[in-house]
Parts: sequence; C-alpha cells; structure tokens
Amino acid sequence: MTEPNAVDAVDAVDAVDPGAEEPAAAVTDGCVPGQILWEPPTDIRDHSRIGDYLRFLERERSLRFDDYAALWRWSVDDLAGFWGSVWDYFRVQDLRAAGAGPVDADRGFARAPDDAVVSRGTMPGAEWFPGTRVNYAAHMLANLPAQGPVVVARSQTRGPVELTADELRAAVARARAGLVRLGVGRGDRVAAYLPNIPETLVLLLASASLGAVFSSCAPEFGTRSVVDRWSQIEPRVLVVVDGYRYGAKEVDRVEEVAAIRAELPTLEHVVVVPYLRAEPGRVPDSLTWDDLLAGEEPEELEFEPVPFDHPLYVLYSSGTTGLPKPIVHGHGGILLEHLKALALHFDLGPGDRFFWFSTTGWMMWNVVVSGLLVGATVVLVDANPGHPDLGYLWRMAQECEVTVFGTSAPFLMSCRKAGLRPNRLADLSRIRGLGSTGAPLPVEGFGWVYENVNPTLLLQSFSGGTDLCTGFVAGSPLLPVYAGELACPCLGAAVAAYDPAGRPVVGQLGELVLERPMPSMPVGFWGDPDGSRYRAAYFEEFPGVWRHGDWVQVTSRGTCVITGRSDATLKRGGVRMGTAEFYSVIEGFDEIADSLVVHLEQVGASAPGGDEGEELLLFVVLAEGTRLDDDLRRRIATELRRSLSPRHVPDEIVPVTTIPRTLSGKKLEVPVKRILEGRPVDEAASTGALADPGSLAAFEAYARHRRGTG
Repeated sequence: MTEPNAVDAVDAVDAVDPGAEEPAAAVTDGCVPGQILWEPPTDIRDHSRIGDYLRFLERERSLRFDDYAALWRWSVDDLAGFWGSVWDYFRVQDLRAAGAGPVDADRGFARAPDDAVVSRGTMPGAEWFPGTRVNYAAHMLANLPAQGPVVVARSQTRGPVELTADELRAAVARARAGLVRLGVGRGDRVAAYLPNIPETLVLLLASASLGAVFSSCAPEFGTRSVVDRWSQIEPRVLVVVDGYRYGAKEVDRVEEVAAIRAELPTLEHVVVVPYLRAEPGRVPDSLTWDDLLAGEEPEELEFEPVPFDHPLYVLYSSGTTGLPKPIVHGHGGILLEHLKALALHFDLGPGDRFFWFSTTGWMMWNVVVSGLLVGATVVLVDANPGHPDLGYLWRMAQECEVTVFGTSAPFLMSCRKAGLRPNRLADLSRIRGLGSTGAPLPVEGFGWVYENVNPTLLLQSFSGGTDLCTGFVAGSPLLPVYAGELACPCLGAAVAAYDPAGRPVVGQLGELVLERPMPSMPVGFWGDPDGSRYRAAYFEEFPGVWRHGDWVQVTSRGTCVITGRSDATLKRGGVRMGTAEFYSVIEGFDEIADSLVVHLEQVGASAPGGDEGEELLLFVVLAEGTRLDDDLRRRIATELRRSLSPRHVPDEIVPVTTIPRTLSGKKLEVPVKRILEGRPVDEAASTGALADPGSLAAFEAYARHRRGTG
C-alpha cells in the first residue's frame, strides 16, 4: 500500500458540475451485481451441520423444511420452537441438574420445554429460559478436540504459542484459582487491557467460570478511551500487558497502565503479562501472570451455575459521540447465539481451524473465541496485518492450516487495490469459508475473493453488531452467493426493512429492524437500572421493534444489501443512497487511497456549492505521487454520474491526509458532519475512540475556513 501525500485540507477546491447524464448499469472487474458466484453442491445437506440439524428436526420434531426460506420463516414465527431446538440440538445443559462440575454430554441434559423457552416475548423485556442455570465457560471447555491444539496463536511480539485441550483447561483452572485468591467472585468485574493472545481467552473463561463479569479493551486504546469504558463498570481486578509490537514498531504501555489504574479507584489488584519485555518491576505494585497461575491445579475445574441472563461480559459502543454504551451480554444468550451462528451458518465444527482478524476491543474477538463451543480450533493473531506486507495474514493462514478465514471488507479491498493475489502467495486450498464484516463488501470485492483466494469457498458477508455480539444477516451453506449481496437473514433473526412510517418494504432502501426478540439482545446497559438508556438506543423510533441504525434493501429473493449507516445516508433531490455505494465508486480509482462523503442538508446561503439548501462534500486521501487536478476531478464526476446518479456528484472535493476511523476501522461520517455544521470537535466526537485522535483536526480547520473564521 502507498502512503498518502500531505495535502492541506483547506485548499480551495472548485465545485464540480453535476451535469444531467443518467447512470449506466455497473460492471466491476467483470463481476455484475447479483451475479451468482457460488452455488451449494447438490449433496450439501449430507455433509453440512445445517443439514444434520434439519435431519434432527425431522427425526425429533417431525418438522421438514424444503429450503432455507421455509426454515427461516419458522425460526422467527415460532421462537419457542426454534430456540428450544437449538438448546436440544447442541445439548445445552441446565446446570441445576449437572451441578458445578464439567459439562458432560451424557449427564444433566434435559430437553427444553417450549413453554419455558421464552416468556414476555416482546421487545424490550423478553425473558429467555427462565429458571435455568448455565455457564458459558462450562460449555466452551466441554467439546474440545482430544488431539492436536485447540488454540493456535501467532504474534509479532513473541514466538508461536499452541495449547492442547488439557493445557487450556489447566490454565483456566489455575487462573480461576488465582482470581479466587484475589477475592473475585460472582458479579465482580475483571478488566483485561490485553491483546489477542491466549492469556486473554484464559482470563475470560476463568472469570466466566466464577460468574464474574469480563470486559476487555485492546492495548491500542488510549487512556481516556479505556477510563470512559471501565469507570462505568468499576472493575476489581485489572490484567494488562506492559506493551506490544505492531509490526516492527515497539509500543510501550507502562505509562498508560499507570494512568488507567489511577483513574479506577475500585481496583484492588493489577496483574501484568510481561509481553513486550520480561523485566521485573516494569509495572509497579503488580502481580505477574505467572503469579496468578502459581497455585496448584484444582482436582476438578468447577463452574458457577448462573441464570440464563447473568452478565457474561460487557462490550462497548464505539463511543465516538459521547460515553460508550456499556452493553451487557448474558451467559445463555451468547451461548445459544454463537452455537447457532458458528455451526449452522459458518458450518464450523471439529477439524476446523477458525480465524478472524480482530483485536480484543471488537466484538468479533468474542465471536472467534466461541469457536471452541462447536469443537473447532481457534486461531488468535496479534499483529499488524500490513507488516511486512499485505500478504502476512494469507501466509499465516497456510502456516496455521486455517479452514474458515475472517477479516474486514476494508482489508479485502486494500488487498484488491494493491493488486495482491493471495493464492499465489500461499496455499489457501484449505480455506472453505471466508467471512467479511466491518463494512459492506462491494461487488468487486466478491469477484476478487473468488478469483484470487479460492474459487470453491463459501463467501459470507456478515452484518450485525456489538449490540447483539453477532450478525443477523449473513450467508448459509444452503444458499448461493450473489455478488454484492448478503445471502439471508440469520436463523432466529426477524430482519426487515422499514420505511419512515414503520412499514416493511421489499426492493427499496429502508431502516434495518428486528421485529422479534433474540436471546443475545443485551441484558441491558450497565448502570441503567430503569432501562431508559437502553430503550432510547433501540426502541424509540419504532416502539416494540429494534431499530439497528443500518440502511438496508431486502430483495425479492430474500437477500440483503447493506449500504451503510442510516444516519449517514445521502439524500439529494429525492434520491436516497447509502455511503457504501459511493465509496465503492470513489475507491475504485487508483489515485484515491481512502475517502469520506458527507451530505449537509441545510447550509447557509454563502456556503460554496450550495444547491437548494444542501451540499455534498467529498474528502479524499490521495495515493502517493497523485495530485487532485482538474482531470481527476472530471473523471470522478463522470464515474459518479455514470455509476450512481447526477445528483450524487459532489459540490466540492477536498484532499485530506487521513480519514478519521474508529479503533475497529469504521469511518466517522456523522462526527465529521457535526463538525462541518459548526460543532466543536470535543462535542462532535470522543477522540479517544479514534484510531488516530488527531485525524479530525483537518476537518475542524476546513470548517473554520468555510465559515471564514480561520
């Protein structure tokens, strides 16, 4: 990848004439939107986990479904029947019968009665499996492969680490005993300032086994960002690293750790993993990870039986416009949802090696470690994915024998733009599934994967969020892959697109909603005893219906097209369009390394380029050696006019040095829009939640320039 030029963001830029030309049908890299790129083999039901589940339904419930659409419709119409079948199929155990010992497939299993699956099936307020007792960690450690590693870890900070089932269980048992010695018990919070390494997984499982509540922040989070999150949950124990390497760069975190602990008065103990340097005393007044695990291994690893909705972990919204929302997820909801998603959608099971590139600050880390639930080996990678080049993760996939490879859409598009051909860099023949999330994957991204990774894999564009710690629109082994489309709503997810009046629409853009509850919807927000903050976040727009905040089109064949956040949608002259479509066009130019588009609905009469009180601004990061000259402006305008519409040609194109993104890589259209509307940066966004805290400065300068105040 090339580095962008440093271009002053307040350079005057001429407006581009929109013209009046009509768009043509899009064809990208020989791949047409909606083109079928993969079809299920005729015998898919014979060798897939969802096929086995269908046979279970027929054998045990006398239910037969001819296709995915019929199965999905039943899964959202009969919530008790569907989620009860998930409990039964995966032999989830009610620990009231099994006790506090290890989960055993032949002990303590009782079929879930339909009348005890869900009560008050409304939103918010649905209660799942009332009266049962479960433990996420007990099930995580129940179905581990007997042979070979169950955890495979690679890092740019230290050498490879691999754990067998016995080694993982022993580490969890010792960590659990160590936490008990520190006074941790049911309901206490354990915070992890740790990267994606085995110790973080061990700490999660040890905490969950006690009924304690786990919360992680990746060590790239700055002090303010971490304190904003953890001050809300008041942790008792903090486990940290002293630093890490990001590619060739050493990042020391000793000062940040000191600042974080100083702001958290409830902390009683700090434990350090000497990850960057094994030097005693680098983090004063702390135990080491070895100290925590120093006691004798207990004879039997025990698990606290907790209610279905007992807090398992707290995840956080991005926090770009205020304090991050502390989203509480429960043991039972995560257990059932991840069993369903990983086995029935991603077809994961024993013999698989499951990888998804993530930090511990993104919900995909929580998803990938749940691969243990379905008997897969999990692959954990702590690294700069672009070091020493963009081939790093692909070579790692060969080395670690990955069978299901997950990443973000921006990473795939970066590989494509760089001309990378991963299947020439590494043997990727073992990869039979590829997941993409974090942003909509454009049509050309679908085509690139099938041409340059593996032509026989099942590509799943996966869309959901931290709010449910899963995706609710994805793919299925039973369905074809259409270029640019997500194959289906997930089982149990009553997905619809709503128009502004709250009516379901097909074939046109609308608000993505969930019309029925799911078990992994949050237990609530921490510190929100009356639920008012929770209701305001999801249920104000359409009472009784979950509004997610994405802009989606449900097609007549049941597929979905996500086009970006609904609060960042572009609407000009009555034509409404998601930002993802815009970026797909702009970032197809070799000269454009990155971009961000903002629609200002109400601008002053003196604003440049204003058209009937509205304005469309395009910010671009230029590739190295590129200038934003008149020719490039004309070509951008022509391509937008052809591919989208004349109304979506920007009034102004502004070069900047970087595009502001969250730590998980999402573009910050809404905070930038607020800055351009006159809000101060510290009110428009929480800079601690940004990958580059200084990335908004250029937009603030540009806003002052427009107002004539700077």
